[in-house]
Amino acid sequence: MASETALLPHDSIGWQLGPFALRNRLVLAPMAGVTDRPFRQLCKNKGAGLTVGEMISSNNLLWGSHKTRSRINHQGETEPRSVQIAGADPQQMAEAACFNQDNGAQIIDINMGCPAKKVCQVMAGSALLRNEVLVGEILSTVVDAVEIPVTLKIRTGWNPEERNGVRIAHIAEDSGVQALAVHGRTRACAYQGEAEYDTIRAIKAAVNIPVIANGDINSPEKALFVLNYTQADALMIGRAAQGHPWIFQQIAHFLHSGQKLPPPTQAEIRDTLLEHLQSLYSFYGEYTGVRMARKHLSWYTKHLRDSNAFRQRVNRIDNSAQQYAMTEQFLSL
Repeated sequence: MASETALLPHDSIGWQLGPFALRNRLVLAPMAGVTDRPFRQLCKNKGAGLTVGEMISSNNLLWGSHKTRSRINHQGETEPRSVQIAGADPQQMAEAACFNQDNGAQIIDINMGCPAKKVCQVMAGSALLRNEVLVGEILSTVVDAVEIPVTLKIRTGWNPEERNGVRIAHIAEDSGVQALAVHGRTRACAYQGEAEYDTIRAIKAAVNIPVIANGDINSPEKALFVLNYTQADALMIGRAAQGHPWIFQQIAHFLHSGQKLPPPTQAEIRDTLLEHLQSLYSFYGEYTGVRMARKHLSWYTKHLRDSNAFRQRVNRIDNSAQQYAMTEQFLSL
């Protein structure tokens, strides 16, 4: 097994995805209800080389909804702009890809990794991994429909007894997919237990397209270990970025220098969080902005002294000015 401390000779360079030269090998994972435009832009400012937006349904009846309109809003977002789509019908998926391309997406990401029951029940997300023929039809149809790069996110299989990630990777490469992100769990595993990287390593050895390793990457040391062990081209970080967008610059610095940055000070946490709150209020408006902010407030402050009492108080606030002031006061103590 590769050393967790030995630096790779090419850690500090970026990588190429279609026409885009990405500044580093760190990608923010798509997360429903989390990777909205304010959070994507924040993570880019904190060092992410690429961010992927929230999942958008291929059902065109939903495209006019307020939720979808907010998810396709890329105003002022640093390029490249990657949008994830989900569905099980090849033609609907192609139409969704074209719709998002026309609305500013520069990369289309296809979701074949979501383990949620409501997604799998309509044979979308990770449920597609059980139908390799349909996987190929969806991928080739979407790739042929758009002029921008198409990427794919998968799990290692439906369950531990059906790990078909290598076969899916070959299908993706043959279909013209330009990069493949692999979460090191099966659908049956959901988010339980530890991610495994053997399948990601096997996939990387089997195909020539860039492979992005995903799952439990929560520290600079773990990032280096996963890169060394899987030989992946990039890393995708999801839950570890919630309330901690600095993880991208911390990992990038460690991969480049072998040295760890100090953790953010309380003042840095305060300034970043307050900036994030303002962007949420601006993006969503007063009512929704305050409510969207609550989970972020919990993530940012969960390790701070007296944070439990603070969260109980601030979560009862329905006014953005009061929520902002209370947060500023708590983090200035």
